[in-house]
Amino acid sequence: MDELRRRYLAQQAELGGSEVILPEGAAGPRGGGTEPASGPSPAPRWMVGAPPIPGPGLAVTSPEAVLLGNDLLALETLDQIAERIRTTSCCALCPGRSNAVPGEGDPRARMVLVGEGPGATEDATGRPFVGQAGALLDGILQAIDVPRNSVYITNIVKCRPPQNRKPLPDEIAACIPYLHRQLDVIRPRVILALGGTAGEALLGTRKSLGELRGKVHTYNGIPLIVTYHPAALLRNPNWKKPTWDDVRIARQLLDR
Repeated sequence: MDELRRRYLAQQAELGGSEVILPEGAAGPRGGGTEPASGPSPAPRWMVGAPPIPGPGLAVTSPEAVLLGNDLLALETLDQIAERIRTTSCCALCPGRSNAVPGEGDPRARMVLVGEGPGATEDATGRPFVGQAGALLDGILQAIDVPRNSVYITNIVKCRPPQNRKPLPDEIAACIPYLHRQLDVIRPRVILALGGTAGEALLGTRKSLGELRGKVHTYNGIPLIVTYHPAALLRNPNWKKPTWDDVRIARQLLDR
């Protein structure tokens, strides 16, 4: 078994998959030959058993008046937005940070992933999703053939809340205009909200994660899928399989 196939099967097991899927012709045709089987090309491995794309959910438009009021529309690149984040104190979280964590990735990303806020490792490094949860997220992205360096990853708030608590409403309100501007600059094809806090903030609603999952919401016309935060999967492995389904829905939308 080659190394790529071995890694895929390991990731599939880690994400809660019960079936073992090999590419067409991986074991050779019947009779023990080595020539690949003829016929149409198989579906991508991540697509086997993937759920269908669900129906529509909420549709929201980002509050452009907030961006105008904060003069963020003058920031035309992600680097300019990141510099503003690093040099500005906009809420009570900022004085306690070691580093602000604006986000990182491809400025032309087709997919943007949005979490809740930085943790201890992210605060120390200034990079998003680099701890245990980040390693799991990297594996999930690899399993759907979307390399981490091809996406953009950020958070609702850009500074670490004390003891990794959930950001308070006023902290979210002060920081989310940066996220609105980042999304406006990138204009991705799909947004994946990691966790209920991210989903609620982006959609401007108060609903449970269960109510937000399983629908294709839209943010400024961009499909938005809500799923579990990778850190939650570390606490409860039973959530890995539904997360895998959510992520594959987002992946299908990416190819539309």
